[in-house]
Amino acid sequence: MTPKTFWIDRPVFVTGATGLIGCALVRQLLDLGADVVCLVRDWVPQSEFVRVGMIDRVNLVRGDLRDQDLLVRAVAEYEIQTVIHLAAQSIVGVANREPANTLDVNIRGTWTLLEACRRSPLVKEVVLASTDKVYGDVEQLPYTEDMPYLAKYPHDVSKACAELIGRTYVDTYQLNVAVTRLPNIYGGGDLNWNRIIPGAIRSALRGQPPMILSDGKFIRDFLYVEDAAAAHLALTEALASQPEIKGEAFNITSETRWTILELVEEILKLMGSDLAPEVKSQNKQEIRSQYLSGEKARRVLGWAPSHSMAEGLQATIEWYQNYLEKLEE
Repeated sequence: MTPKTFWIDRPVFVTGATGLIGCALVRQLLDLGADVVCLVRDWVPQSEFVRVGMIDRVNLVRGDLRDQDLLVRAVAEYEIQTVIHLAAQSIVGVANREPANTLDVNIRGTWTLLEACRRSPLVKEVVLASTDKVYGDVEQLPYTEDMPYLAKYPHDVSKACAELIGRTYVDTYQLNVAVTRLPNIYGGGDLNWNRIIPGAIRSALRGQPPMILSDGKFIRDFLYVEDAAAAHLALTEALASQPEIKGEAFNITSETRWTILELVEEILKLMGSDLAPEVKSQNKQEIRSQYLSGEKARRVLGWAPSHSMAEGLQATIEWYQNYLEKLEE
């Protein structure tokens, strides 16, 4: 079965559809002809999901990820075959300030969804989105999938727990689950201005120096959102044809690494700006260096990103230019 025929009329349940990856994923699924069902908690009119009319092309389930009865009903009534779980409290700073909600959403939300999948005989594949932060702070880089969990901060621990819960449903109930471990995702549509890329672009467009809350020397791995969405499709297709990868995790990465200061300077260069970033040196509770090996995803999934960093950043800058211009009209 080819990828195009695989997705045609396939009932797919997506959590986190209004988020950055969710919007890109839903768009790609609709283009492939899938029958998309989205769980949406909050009404977010600024989201691409709403703004470009994707919301009118999917079946919408309104409610909370932790509502067991709601998820059981949705998975059963829409006869879901594929589940892609993106919903999470994903902001590290929020997690450090409000750990209880982050732990509850990311951990309880995962087992609630997996339990709904377990109860349905029709669910064939479940893909859980995780993070490179589950690896913790280690000297040996890049991260590879055989490294242990060394997470210690609230967000990072919550995602490590979610992965372990996924493995429980594989080993105990033979649910067909696999995991993506993602780096920092960027792209048009991210309206969390506290994130470095949208924040830096907006500041530059307003003629203000972009602020870097860390010392600028933190090293990170960045991946364009369209590539991140495509990776979830590739893993789903692999789960359907390669049962031996059930229970495994895959690093999804462009295998590029930047310091935060280098990244902001590249954004300013692409924008033709002569502004200089303002380095605050405030953030302390973050891992200093994080980047992934993508060898396993290339070998097993046949996946690699389609966009260079320059291409992804240029497309992202253009998106924010258009978005902010329309806001000012």
